[in-house]
Amino acid sequence: MSLVNGHMLALVKHEAKKGAELKEMPIPEISEEEVLIQVKTTSICGTDLHIYNWDQWAQNRVNTPYIFGHEFAGVVVKVGSRVEAVQVGDHVTAETHIVCGSCISCRRGHPHVCLQTKIIGIDLDGCFAQYIAIPAANIWKIGENIPFEFASIMEPMGNAVHTVLSTSVAGKVVAVVGCGPVGLLAVSVAKAAGASQIIALDVNKYRLHLAGKMGATYQIDSNKQDPLEAVIEWTAGRGADVVVEMSGNPQAIQQALAMVTPGGCLSMLGLPTQPVELDITNQLVFKGITVHGIVGRRMFTTWEQTTGLLEANAVDLSTLITHQFPLSEYESAFSLMNRGDCGKIVLYIDE
Repeated sequence: MSLVNGHMLALVKHEAKKGAELKEMPIPEISEEEVLIQVKTTSICGTDLHIYNWDQWAQNRVNTPYIFGHEFAGVVVKVGSRVEAVQVGDHVTAETHIVCGSCISCRRGHPHVCLQTKIIGIDLDGCFAQYIAIPAANIWKIGENIPFEFASIMEPMGNAVHTVLSTSVAGKVVAVVGCGPVGLLAVSVAKAAGASQIIALDVNKYRLHLAGKMGATYQIDSNKQDPLEAVIEWTAGRGADVVVEMSGNPQAIQQALAMVTPGGCLSMLGLPTQPVELDITNQLVFKGITVHGIVGRRMFTTWEQTTGLLEANAVDLSTLITHQFPLSEYESAFSLMNRGDCGKIVLYIDE
């Protein structure tokens, strides 16, 4: 659909129940500081799956009806009257956390933990649509040498970049706990950053196979091996220098803490759905480990790092993208996501 008739196709979370509906919706109007983007590609995130399935997290977090989805790339087709840094025709993606710029976190240079963050596709209408309006301040331009399908993954790749590069990994043993798409990206980022060995842990055989293709030295099926014993044995009793916890599974978090070598680092992106009991004295203090809590992407340092890795071909996203669907086949895409036999799924919007 064009801008002329004022309507577009969008995937709408229309009711407070499982599923979604492809509907005709008005093309969003833009303010003087926003841009309108014609979405070319969008990728499905685990958050989108929670919303589609309408699990307890989604029921507590989002309000229907609205357009969901937050990972995308496209072309700017209209700019607001006060926008100067972005032009019609630019190839772009976007930082999906819209921040206030005035709270203490923003003023201290930490907008990724803004106290007033609004998230595209969760708090605001998202990108599972032919068009989306985005504040110009959130736009990240991409070169035409980066394919749209790759650019649509830059936001979650930024999560992996932020997590892995929160400490030095060059020459170190890195364990990646949880090999969903962001965990797989963490494997590839760790390899690009010079990790000497990368241990991938998961319960999904398909994704462990992908982890090997993306640079993991050793893959551990936690259903078949005790993950802690396997890591300790592989490292000759030392443990991993750096552990990145991507699963949010309480048991996996306990194992991640135990497999960090004394004086090592644990970076945590995975979100447990329940409190996790810790032995702070023995698991943290006496081991002298550093723990990083990772939220989103640093604006815009992480975006610059992510772009650099893609432009240097240091991270090959073609291996991660295992399936592609037109937007009209969203039900097949989400069904595949629920089965877990996939890497990253990309939806093509401009059918």
